[in-house]
Amino acid sequence: MVGCLIIHGFTGGPYELGPLTEYLKEHTNWDIKVPVLPGHGRILALKNVSYKKWIKKAEDVMKQLKKKYDEIYVIGFSMGGMIAAYLAAKYNIDKLVLLATSGKYLSLGQISRDIGLVIADGCRGRLGENKLYIHYKKKIGMVPFRANIEFLKLVRYTKPYLKKVEAPVLIAQGQQDGMVPARTAYYLDKEINSVHKEVIFFDRSKHLICLGDDKDTLNTMIFNFLEKPKSNI
Repeated sequence: MVGCLIIHGFTGGPYELGPLTEYLKEHTNWDIKVPVLPGHGRILALKNVSYKKWIKKAEDVMKQLKKKYDEIYVIGFSMGGMIAAYLAAKYNIDKLVLLATSGKYLSLGQISRDIGLVIADGCRGRLGENKLYIHYKKKIGMVPFRANIEFLKLVRYTKPYLKKVEAPVLIAQGQQDGMVPARTAYYLDKEINSVHKEVIFFDRSKHLICLGDDKDTLNTMIFNFLEKPKSNI
């Protein structure tokens, strides 16, 4: 049997990967774990929470899975992708999936376009329909400045482990991602030394790639990648 660890992003929670998690549960008998990193979830409590605690939480679940299963898959979104790469390098997992992974961050051009759309919807009286505004307005004032510093520390700490990843890896990136520049996928492809690497771009997807317009295609591609026998890779 397979153990599958799914790791959410900074200031997020398992809901960010909800459609993918449900798809995998419906189509497999894997033991799927989606831990909530300390201070995260629907209600944020990030004050005085260090990046080391985020890594430790994911690592504790990894250790549990390694004790029970011979085959381990890890999926990481955004900051969770960097944690996933760290675990893949350290624990010699079988397959790795990186979704909008924050090896680099902030696409200023896309952020400007997104803000423009929010302003336009506000002027039309349709702000309540803007998905980006709805998602991020809840987080305003809930993320301490120090938490952002801890995020940057985590990225810096995990980056060296990219070169140590040997498992087959699927890298998926939205072309309209305003948080992680689309070119980050090329950076990950260059840094990771795995023999087998697949890089896929989704034209309609923003940062929340698992909740976007391409989610059904994304779910299928991830499932096919993970189900494929390693001998065929």
